[in-house]
Amino acid sequence: MMNDNIIDIRALKKYYPIKGGIFKRHVADVKAVDNVDLKIKRGECLGLVGESGCGKTTIGKTILRLHDSTEGRIYYDQPTDEVDRLEEMLTSSDPHQAEAARKALRKMDLTKMDPGELMKLRKKIQIVFQDPSNSLNPRMLVKKIIAEPLAVQGTYGAREIEDRVLALLNTVGMAKEHMMRYPHEFSGGQRQRIAVARALATNPEFILMDEPTSALDVSVQSQILNLLMKLQEDFSLTYLFVTHHLLVVKYISNRIAVMYLGKIMELSDTDELFKEALHPYTKALLSAIPIPDPVSKRERIVLTGDVPNPVAPPSGCRFHPRCPYAADVCKQEMPELEKVDNNRSVACHRWRELN
Repeated sequence: MMNDNIIDIRALKKYYPIKGGIFKRHVADVKAVDNVDLKIKRGECLGLVGESGCGKTTIGKTILRLHDSTEGRIYYDQPTDEVDRLEEMLTSSDPHQAEAARKALRKMDLTKMDPGELMKLRKKIQIVFQDPSNSLNPRMLVKKIIAEPLAVQGTYGAREIEDRVLALLNTVGMAKEHMMRYPHEFSGGQRQRIAVARALATNPEFILMDEPTSALDVSVQSQILNLLMKLQEDFSLTYLFVTHHLLVVKYISNRIAVMYLGKIMELSDTDELFKEALHPYTKALLSAIPIPDPVSKRERIVLTGDVPNPVAPPSGCRFHPRCPYAADVCKQEMPELEKVDNNRSVACHRWRELN
């Protein structure tokens, strides 16, 4: 049975400890992701945007268990009603129910899965890194790079692997003669195509795209974006597309989540977000997009101050020290991600007054 949500994140936290003193004691934490709830629908491309250091990539790598979470749950391909029931059991005053829920998490929650269960799931979730120059082993032939996940999973024989590698190269627009070359012999766009072919090797359902076009020239970016959109349609893939480039995410994403200092500020359908943003931070980001017309002008919203330190984030709304519309309640209470309608949610105490 197919579930609507392929990823269901509940109260996710990822803190990086800071050690200090002679004995390297734990003195503080960098709160990269702080109590985030997020659902990724099957078959969609969800764009995750925000300033550098806001926690975008950390969320993605925590989903893949490249980083272990500090707290929270990440459910993969689980029925929503079953997840809701399990979440209620976890907070139950009945110790038997709470214990039964903790046992169930070992099979349903990515953050609690044992290595054996996680290995089975690895072939369904993959990643394309930002810089293919660093993510591809310079000492391995392209053939070996793409075949590596197939060899690890052990689902193909030697002859089948070679046929599979050739088919993958053809899928991303490359040819047989490219198999026996090294990564340095290719352009940046070709290297990213190789990285995409490697990610497709195990027939995944979900792929984290960690700024896959930011290291490429503009002309090559469009080629890679068109390739990713075609692959998504052909193989029924789901993407989490992490980027700071708003025009790129507008082109490829169905929905967009806006992050600031470890929190989701706004979640919206792409068209509605660009038509009318609700959160002041989102409005500031959109106002910075250049217009390719020397005559047209847009009112630029310039944020004052710097991004606060994630070790000691401000009380209340994380954005209030830089928000031109902040009120006393913004400084005291953390706003919840409130549903506006079926397609939009926003975390802002004052969004009704401002819109």
